[in-house]
Amino acid sequence: MIKEIENLLKSAGIEEASAEAKLIATSISNQTIEEIILNKDIKNKDEILKVVNERIKTGKPVQQILGFGYFMNSKYKVNEDVLIPRDETELLVIEGYNLVKNIQGKINILEIGTGSGCICIELAKKLKDKDIEILSVDISSSAIQTALENADSMGVIRKVIFRKSDIYSKIRPIEKFDLIISNPPYIPLSQKEYLQKEVLFEPENALFTNDDEGLEYYKKIISDARQFLKPSGYVAFELGQGQSEKVQDIFKINNFKNINITKDLAGIERVISAEI
Repeated sequence: MIKEIENLLKSAGIEEASAEAKLIATSISNQTIEEIILNKDIKNKDEILKVVNERIKTGKPVQQILGFGYFMNSKYKVNEDVLIPRDETELLVIEGYNLVKNIQGKINILEIGTGSGCICIELAKKLKDKDIEILSVDISSSAIQTALENADSMGVIRKVIFRKSDIYSKIRPIEKFDLIISNPPYIPLSQKEYLQKEVLFEPENALFTNDDEGLEYYKKIISDARQFLKPSGYVAFELGQGQSEKVQDIFKINNFKNINITKDLAGIERVISAEI
């Protein structure tokens, strides 16, 4: 049946047909892929095909249809109000963790752009044995509600605080952070027509910038970061393809040092960090 689903998805032009076929089959049947491979009868076949048909008919991302996606081996609630967690963002979590893991005393982190909460929640889990407080902000009340539910289900609700804020607009001057971390919007609006259909179901304010280079939010976050960072604090971002050199320049203009870039498995410069 998985092969049948895969062929249906492939015929509809869905690129990740094999992975999606397995995700749909295992999620709806509540069976592991190992159980299915061992020729156990797949449960809920009609419901599985219903999901497959909706995926093909609407083009909606499979995670939105199912209501969840996986990130760093954890199951996150997702909907049309938040970005779907992506594998490459795991690199940003790892970078953020490495930047602060050796800090003695309390660790304060600011995340800009909460979304599903996957970045701040995974940081809280990785730093569970530390004295940490993560403030995660978003302009969307709906996104914050989704992230709250995810944080509660992951058991980190005491480690993460959510606040509605347009970047730094609701951050108090006395609040200082060891790390500011963000996966900001970095796609120029002019590129919208060239994106995959699935991406267009995700919230525009989490995807697009108003400038032609996708640098709008990097500039805004970096230019005002100094007043919210502790001495020797860091800023870390996920990068869009081809943006690393220009974001480096923004850091340099604002007198940051120790700039570090990490490539993803495809060789794309995907994460950048720098010290104040």
